[in-house]
Amino acid sequence: MMHKAFVKAVSCYYPNRMVTNEQLVSEFPEWTVEKIANKVGVHSRHIADENETAVDLAIKAGECLFTEYSLIKREDIDFILLCTQSPDFFLPSSSCIVQAKLGLSTNCGAFDFNLGCSGYIYGLAVAKGLICGGIAKNVLLITAETYSKYLHPRDKGNRTIFGDASSATIISTDGFAEIGHFVLGTDGSGAENLIVKTGASRAPYKANDLKFDENGNPQSSDYLYMNGSEIFSFTQHNVPIIVKQTLERNGLTLNDVDLTVFHQANKYMLEFLRKKIKIPDDKFFIDMAEVGNTVSSSIPIALKAAQISNRLYGNTLLCGFGVGYSWGGCILRVISNK
Repeated sequence: MMHKAFVKAVSCYYPNRMVTNEQLVSEFPEWTVEKIANKVGVHSRHIADENETAVDLAIKAGECLFTEYSLIKREDIDFILLCTQSPDFFLPSSSCIVQAKLGLSTNCGAFDFNLGCSGYIYGLAVAKGLICGGIAKNVLLITAETYSKYLHPRDKGNRTIFGDASSATIISTDGFAEIGHFVLGTDGSGAENLIVKTGASRAPYKANDLKFDENGNPQSSDYLYMNGSEIFSFTQHNVPIIVKQTLERNGLTLNDVDLTVFHQANKYMLEFLRKKIKIPDDKFFIDMAEVGNTVSSSIPIALKAAQISNRLYGNTLLCGFGVGYSWGGCILRVISNK
């Protein structure tokens, strides 16, 4: 018998340290607070402390969920999925550490997966497979990212955009939103357009090749590199296709969608996509002003904000896209806003 899978609960966690636009302007006086806010739509972002890791954030998100949803018991969790691109160690899997720290059953399955801005969609897809296959009944999907540790201190562009955060979601046999059908895709030919080149097996040692371009922006194999123009080109070409395919896969039209939640990349890109796809403003959710682009956590953070503001109902379209290149879309059929 084919089971249905539902999103049952969503919680989020943010590091205590915050960096405001005013603080960034004090470091980069050639910019203004208004310029940053207007360009990327971010006023402040949370940044992990020097000794605070993705695993720390993952544990905090899990604890927040169990505190917020007291009816969900730790002993009922039978699978953990942890999405992160900044693991504490090459091995063991961070999810194994999180299982122990959260006091979950040793009968609980667990593994990590390395994806960025599409990660939450892929996590929902895997979780649905575990539920519908009868392998698990209550999956804890955690996203946790500390991209700030990959940014050069003088990288003003990316430092305005990215923030650190984590989320915890329960996917179960019941919940407030039924998970519909998925569209997933990959194009690894774009891998080098968003990359940290050193630190893993291909290039284990720092390159120490720091240089600055004509605009004073740092370029180094040892820090995150993002080719903004190529990423924008990929996004504006592929996201409308993902939306169309996701709607078709779920037997819907754009008029049937009550809310659209994209990966919260930056305000300019989101508004460009909204207008290109012709999504009404009142059916398009943006929530990044106080948190920034939190990579795999951006969609669940926006979902939680939409739920709190009573905007989460009916057919909600989710779409993640970015590093890889990797992308995914799905529909949530919201049954209740609780």
